[in-house]
Amino acid sequence: MPETPETIMSVLERTARDHGERPAMRVKDGGQWRTTTWKEYREQAWLAARGFLRLGLAPGQGVAIMGFNRPEWFLADVGAIAAGGIPAGIYITNSPEQCQYIADHAEAAVAVVENTHYLDVFRQIRDRLPHLKAIVLMTGSASEEGVYTWQQLLDLGAQVPEEELRRRIEDQKPEDLCTLIYTSGTTGPPKAVMLSHHNVTWTTQRVVEAYGVNAEDAMISYLPLSHIAEQVVSLHCSMAVGGCAWFAESIEKLGENLREARPSFFFAVPRVWEKMQAAIQAAGAQNTGLKKKIAAWARGVGLAGGRADQEGRPRPILYPVANQLVFSKVREKLGLDRARVCSTSTAPISTETLEFFSSLGLPILEVYGMSECTGPATLSLPDHYHFGKVGRAILGTELVTAADGEVLMRGSHIFLGYFKSEEATRETLDADGWLHSGDIGEIDDEGFLKITDRKKELIITSGGKNIGPAVIEGKLRQIPAVSQAVVIGDRRNYLVALLTLDPARAAAEGQTAGSPARTPEALATCPVFRQYLEKQVEGVNATLARYETIKKFVILPRELSIDEGELTPTMKLKRRVVNQKFADEIERLYAA
Repeated sequence: MPETPETIMSVLERTARDHGERPAMRVKDGGQWRTTTWKEYREQAWLAARGFLRLGLAPGQGVAIMGFNRPEWFLADVGAIAAGGIPAGIYITNSPEQCQYIADHAEAAVAVVENTHYLDVFRQIRDRLPHLKAIVLMTGSASEEGVYTWQQLLDLGAQVPEEELRRRIEDQKPEDLCTLIYTSGTTGPPKAVMLSHHNVTWTTQRVVEAYGVNAEDAMISYLPLSHIAEQVVSLHCSMAVGGCAWFAESIEKLGENLREARPSFFFAVPRVWEKMQAAIQAAGAQNTGLKKKIAAWARGVGLAGGRADQEGRPRPILYPVANQLVFSKVREKLGLDRARVCSTSTAPISTETLEFFSSLGLPILEVYGMSECTGPATLSLPDHYHFGKVGRAILGTELVTAADGEVLMRGSHIFLGYFKSEEATRETLDADGWLHSGDIGEIDDEGFLKITDRKKELIITSGGKNIGPAVIEGKLRQIPAVSQAVVIGDRRNYLVALLTLDPARAAAEGQTAGSPARTPEALATCPVFRQYLEKQVEGVNATLARYETIKKFVILPRELSIDEGELTPTMKLKRRVVNQKFADEIERLYAA
């Protein structure tokens, strides 16, 4: 790939020219996978862009996009950029009020929504969107003024001369704003991260080079496309090299679709890996006799092999045997038998989960970053990674820690600032170009970064101890019955925890505990199960410093959720919301 700054459209033009007949996107339609080639991708993106021009999209105006991952999402995003508009993704879990805020803030002239459900959301807020001229449906039919089907958008585009769009594209410069990424708002209203063409194309190039991404590679798109991580992985990396993005039918069907797509690269947030781990452990619990012994032996060999990789030593001599007997079969069942890279980011992942997958011959590579640095700031590589560390700075960037431990970064991946918020920009981006991440970390002699906690989430006890809750929460989540954990203790004299139970493992864990309860709701109030769980928490406490131990806990009757506003769409914990919602339970834990 060239080193000179590029625009998004120059990347697409090159890929369509060099890989025109190769598959660009695959989506399931009527039970069959339908393929779009790169030549067709380019043609449809141009038609969509010309359609936006026909609908009156002016340069610099927003195009709001709301829906689950599918080809039209990609084409709406790229088409908006081609037309000189600014795409702004909206999470499908957002409330109508949040949708209205983003669409209005982005000055969206067009909204592109997946189906009539999201069309209904925009019907509710349309009178509060003064810039909105049209709504386009990715799927379904339209029969009202100002609402168009996807095919109608393309038909409108055919009426606009190509030269009119070409002029818009030629006016674009690498340093121009090309997209808005709205943060998921863990601490208040979302901020709009402004990313330039150069931010996106330069960062994508670094990822492609680091992992050797090529035209033969496949990715599966299933995480929110409103998030920069999914855009970089499935939209921009595939475009950069002529690879293929497969679209999962839904989160629920991800396992099935993984086995069909068999991607070369698989990126998942920690919660997805934890759910996979729980499912594998539940299946493994059914093994008996020789099969159980072989699996345990292989896992020991696998973990030793992972540690050897990290230390630059040869793997155990029997690693190939363990791979043939166990690892290859697990990878095949997961649909990861062709995966060269499995990675994770967006939130802390426990060392126990990393070790678990390494013991199955599936090392998970941690990546660290944020929207404000176009996704990745650090990368772990297959031949250079460490459990619990998030990799080294991507080539061509600077990474340091400040006196208070805050991680700072600088380079071509750093955003332009927050849209319509100079004050917030100044708070995050200093005069010397350093992005202040808000994360606390340590950099070792090899340049590997370890994130110890969020600057604003550090618990400072009444005794003056500084405690990072993320590590403790990760350990608590390794208790087989526990799915989520929230550690509380700021300005208190000891730590407590809110725990939720995994519905998929509730019945088995209840039986193991000798409890008659078989559901999370029943287990939450069962004295027998509570005594069982207390012993598990004591086991975690034994691995912690005395001031880090959990003195009391409460079992919540349900899991924390995105729908209830307790998690962001990328499954990060909204601590302030959780603290407010469960204030009574927390106070009871601190009652005398």
